[in-house]
Amino acid sequence: MKPVVAGTALLILAGTAHAGSMADPVVEPVLSPVVVEEAAADSSAPSAALVLALMTIAVFGAAAAGN
Repeated sequence: MKPVVAGTALLILAGTAHAGSMADPVVEPVLSPVVVEEAAADSSAPSAALVLALMTIAVFGAAAAGN
C-alpha cells in the first residue's frame, strides 16, 4: 500500500510542477487582413454548362439504350 501512496504523491507533484509558469504570455501583434485579387485567366477547359449538357445527354442516352 505504501508504494501506491508514494507513487500517487510523486505523480501529483510532478503534474503540478509542469502545469505552467509565471512568465507573461506572449501576444502576437494583430495584422490587418490582406485581400488578394487574382485576374481571371483564359482557360482552355470546357465550361461547367458544357460539361453538364454532355453528362445529361449521356444519362438520357444510357437510359434510352436500356429500353
